[in-house]
Amino acid sequence: MTNRSLMALLMLMVIYSPLAVDIFLPAIPVMAQDFSVTLTQMQWSISVFLLSMGAGQLLGGPLADRYGRRPVAICGVVIYGVSCILSALSNSLEFFLFTRLIQGLGACAIVVSAFACVRDRFNPLQSGVVYSYLNGAIYCVPALAPLLGDLLTELYGWRSNFEFMAAYAVCAGIIIAFVFPETRPDSTVQHEKLISVGKFIPIIKHPVFLFNAIVVMLTMAILIAYVSSSPAWLMVQLGLSRETFVYWFSINAALNIVACFVAPKILLKLGAKTTIGLGMATLLASGVLMLLLLDWHEPAGFMLPVMIASLGTSLLMGSCSGQALAPFGDNAGAASALLGFLQMSGAAVLVSLLQLLPLSEPEQLSVMIFSVLPVYVLWLLPKINTVLYEAMAVPAESLEV
Repeated sequence: MTNRSLMALLMLMVIYSPLAVDIFLPAIPVMAQDFSVTLTQMQWSISVFLLSMGAGQLLGGPLADRYGRRPVAICGVVIYGVSCILSALSNSLEFFLFTRLIQGLGACAIVVSAFACVRDRFNPLQSGVVYSYLNGAIYCVPALAPLLGDLLTELYGWRSNFEFMAAYAVCAGIIIAFVFPETRPDSTVQHEKLISVGKFIPIIKHPVFLFNAIVVMLTMAILIAYVSSSPAWLMVQLGLSRETFVYWFSINAALNIVACFVAPKILLKLGAKTTIGLGMATLLASGVLMLLLLDWHEPAGFMLPVMIASLGTSLLMGSCSGQALAPFGDNAGAASALLGFLQMSGAAVLVSLLQLLPLSEPEQLSVMIFSVLPVYVLWLLPKINTVLYEAMAVPAESLEV
């Protein structure tokens, strides 16, 4: 399989996760009324999915190392599809949250297999490029899924969103079952116990992994905070219609798509060190703008800083993911799992704690953005900077994507 064909297949796989979050966003107020719960309680369905998706990777990664990327991905597709059907049949918030937890486990098996496959096939710099392209595919979903979700909700009710996800699981799953190659290296380290804290300790103690994983986690927390808060702020507080909400959401998603496909070119030209620094600086600039526009209760006052933040996240996600996994070619599954756990579960916990604070949605997002500041200060220290990035001087090899 060529790199170009593999990229297309990996894009099909990574779409499972954002589809589970973005397609039903316009339906959240309707679902809250149907379940007779508050909007905040309904937002738990996003955090539960991401928390489950992250925690499940601690098992999914070792399973991918022991049994291979392909069988774990296929099992994940089956779990994902069944959970979507159960979500569509839910009659209470409690059961719905349970189905979302199961859906997160299925999504994590698919995603950890895809990420491990990237590390199997590409070197560190190439991996950063591939992750950036995959993020571009991921951001296509927020641009299109809310449009589809709004239409499905209007015509057939909110349950049709989950029926559509089940249909996608079947269609994409058939392609994965017939085309996805096994890429696990013969040298892959396998531990006797599937879940063992000991095998993750050397990974998390590695300074390159730890630093980049923290950046990835904080970046994902910013994205989750935006996705979770935008329906409540734009549709409830500002009174936008579902159609207008989808319009603003899609504009930002379209910007993300462009940024994610430009980010690999920036990464190849400037290198990981400069690209990551530029991404963090861009994020902090968006936080400053968000604070300056707090009193402007218009959609643009919230979305303009979000759009700038999106540029920063686009520069960071692919670059930092590639660098975090770079030292772990012999246990890419475990390293990918730990990265995914910190990225998803860590970010979900941070956002859940943030939502407990008596702050408005823009204020919460500002706090989340400024959590990057200590990491950026650390990055500016010359000695630490050199230690972290001396391994990043990897020559840019050609990449057929």
